[in-house]
Amino acid sequence: MKIYVSVDFEGLGGITQWSDVVHGVRYKQNILIEQLESFLDAVGENYVLVSDSHAMGDNILWDITRKYDNVEIISGNFRKNYMMTGLDETFDRVVFFGYHAGIGTRYAVMDHTYSSSSIFNVWINGKLMNEALINAAYAGIFNVPVAMIVGDDKLKGQVKLKNLFYVETKTSLGRFSAKHRSMKKVINDIKETTKKMLEIPKEEFEIFKFDTPVELVVELSDTARADLIEMIPLVERFDGRKVRVVHEDYKVIFDAILSIAYMASIVKYIGR
Repeated sequence: MKIYVSVDFEGLGGITQWSDVVHGVRYKQNILIEQLESFLDAVGENYVLVSDSHAMGDNILWDITRKYDNVEIISGNFRKNYMMTGLDETFDRVVFFGYHAGIGTRYAVMDHTYSSSSIFNVWINGKLMNEALINAAYAGIFNVPVAMIVGDDKLKGQVKLKNLFYVETKTSLGRFSAKHRSMKKVINDIKETTKKMLEIPKEEFEIFKFDTPVELVVELSDTARADLIEMIPLVERFDGRKVRVVHEDYKVIFDAILSIAYMASIVKYIGR
C-alpha cells in the first residue's frame, strides 16, 4: 500500500501560538515529530511519502528515516503543488496530519487558508474553503481518497467525507487558545485510528471533487495585493479586494490558489 501524508502544524496537539510553529526558542518541533512517529509506527511496512507542508517545509527531521526504511520525505518551499507535491494516481490513500480550520472559523486555533496575513477568504463554487478540502480535491484529480485527518475539533466539523477517520487533537477555544487532550491519549488515538484506517479498502473511501466549471473567489487583505494578483493570467478582479478564476480543470484552480498565496505574500508597503 502507498500512503501520502501531507503534514501541517497548527492542528496538532500542544499548539496554540505562531511562536509554537516557527523556528525559535518556543518552536515545538519535538511535538510534531512525536505525533508523526506515532503514525509511522502504526503504518507497518507500507510505503509512506511524507510532505513537509508547513511554512518553509523544514520542520520534519530527515533523521526520522533512520527508524523507517519505508518512509521518504519531501521538504523545502517554493515547490510545485506545495502541500501535495509528489502525489499521483499510484497512491492508495491520503492522510492530512496536523491540519486546521479555514480562515474566519469562529474560535478556531490559528485559522487561515494558505496565508494568515494576505488572504481573508477563499470560496470554491460558493463554499467557504479550508486547506483540507482544497487539497482533497487535488487528490481527487488522481482518484485518491482522503482516508484520515489529524486535526482540531473545528476542522472536524468542516470536512464531511464518507468513512473518513478523524483524530481530534484539541478543542479550540479561540484563535490563540485551546483545551489540549492528554498527549498520551492523542498518541494512542493516532496509532489505533491508523491501524483501523489501513483495514478499509480504498474503494470504500470518498473521492472528493468539485462540480465543473470550478469557480474560485479569493478575497485579499487589501487592495495593494489585489492590484498585483489581477496581473495573473485568467484572474478577473471584480471589486477592490476580490478576484475570480473560473476553469473546467481543477488543476488550474489549484495552481491559481498557490500562485495567489505566494504573490500576495510578497507585497510590501513603501512609505506611508
